[in-house]
Amino acid sequence: MNKAFCSLILFFLFGCSNQSDENFTLPDNAQSLISSDSSKTWKIARRFNNGTRMNMGDCFLAHRQTFSSSNTFTTSSSGRSDCGNDMSGKWSLARDENGTAYIKLESEQIPEMLNIKDDFKYFRIKALSDTLMVLQFNHAQTTKKTTTLVDYFVPEGVKVDDREFHW
Repeated sequence: MNKAFCSLILFFLFGCSNQSDENFTLPDNAQSLISSDSSKTWKIARRFNNGTRMNMGDCFLAHRQTFSSSNTFTTSSSGRSDCGNDMSGKWSLARDENGTAYIKLESEQIPEMLNIKDDFKYFRIKALSDTLMVLQFNHAQTTKKTTTLVDYFVPEGVKVDDREFHW
């Protein structure tokens, strides 16, 4: 694809923060879209908190998630010790009784890192292609208030204009 076409696609996809509540139809090749043939590393291109775009500070900009075709995952902050611990574990695709698609992450580190009791977390798949993965999840803040986060991920090598976004 040419650069102008890719920019147009990214603009269209990121131009609106409101995702439809309709279920996303998971493609048959979802596993390979997420992990490629062996592994694939994704970075956050945009994050929305309850529908409002968030600023992306150094830790968000450094954050990477790598999914392997053997169903393991790692997260890292590119060696930045001030951005918290890295995490590793297992991942799988799941559906609920309504057919809603999720990525399920399992790790002994999840309770501490995400402030929950379970050692697993479901991330609703809102969109998935070779160049975009949109995941939605609820997160309990330290105040016990729950917020809905929507992360737009792109493959590590994709350049995203205005990624650092500041008001």
